[in-house]
Amino acid sequence: MTDLHPFIAGLPKAELHVHHVGSASPRIVAELAARHPDSRVPTDPEALADYFVFTDFAHFIEVYLSVVDLIRTPEDVRLLTFEVARDMARQNIRYAELTVTPFSSTRRGIEEKAFMAAIEDARTAAERELGVVLRWCFDIPGEAGLEAAEETARLAVDLRPEGLVSFGLGGPEIGVPRPQFKPYFDRARAAGLRSVPHAGETTGPQTVWDALNELGAERIGHGTSSVQDPALLAHLAEHRIALEVCPTSNIATRAVADIERHPVREMVAAGVLVTVNSDDPPMFGTDLNNEYAVAARLLDLDERGVAGLAKNAVEASFLDPAGKARISDEIDAYTTAWLAR
Repeated sequence: MTDLHPFIAGLPKAELHVHHVGSASPRIVAELAARHPDSRVPTDPEALADYFVFTDFAHFIEVYLSVVDLIRTPEDVRLLTFEVARDMARQNIRYAELTVTPFSSTRRGIEEKAFMAAIEDARTAAERELGVVLRWCFDIPGEAGLEAAEETARLAVDLRPEGLVSFGLGGPEIGVPRPQFKPYFDRARAAGLRSVPHAGETTGPQTVWDALNELGAERIGHGTSSVQDPALLAHLAEHRIALEVCPTSNIATRAVADIERHPVREMVAAGVLVTVNSDDPPMFGTDLNNEYAVAARLLDLDERGVAGLAKNAVEASFLDPAGKARISDEIDAYTTAWLAR
């Protein structure tokens, strides 16, 4: 089988499911931990590899929140955001919708307008200096309940930064039913934000139905359990509702038992629009290029097939039509030139 890693490395890409704090590289996490020595997060980048080994999804959330606690000042926010964009540029990611959880920062004392200014300053600098276009999804941390939902909706609608395009829901699914968040999604959608909740990652397909019917989901974060319901797969395929698939993440959090049993094959076979994403890449020892290589192996793809996955992400993005056309054309040109070598 052809080694696709070189092709993937140069392929222009878009990413739709990647978390702001969860994208902090070991170098940045260690630097932030050194700034805040009262944290239990290791300051040695090598020790972080062991720290980021998870026993289950609940343990992942616990570790994730300990890293969130390192983001305490607007300077921390700006540093993290720009460095995430730098890592994206190295992978030829042209466009990303970065999931940001403002509630986690504002409740830790970062003034809300300063938080918005920090991410926006990093966004404009990333586009100017790195050529990476960033947009934001503000998500509710589900484990924090309706207080967090109210605050996230207020920040999204009343203080809406220029780069904000969508509204999401993350965190654990077990014990956090989707329907309770309907009023907050209604408010965000009325303000023109797109609906992109996590669903069906650690629970069954009913959670995905709830996200669709109650929250007006236009894309589904993960959606791994969708394959358990043929009617749901048919609905997703018919309406071109994309699944944001994150293979390595699903294994790391034990949402899927092993990579050979990952349901991405069944999703594609059912005609669902599948996008490939990295979720919290340094925490899972991966990046988007690796996720494309994993998906290519599972789906038995060649270069054109991999390019098709890249174009799926562009199609499912909330980028404007001209922006979509620009990246799609770049993918086509790159693929044609590669195959002509």
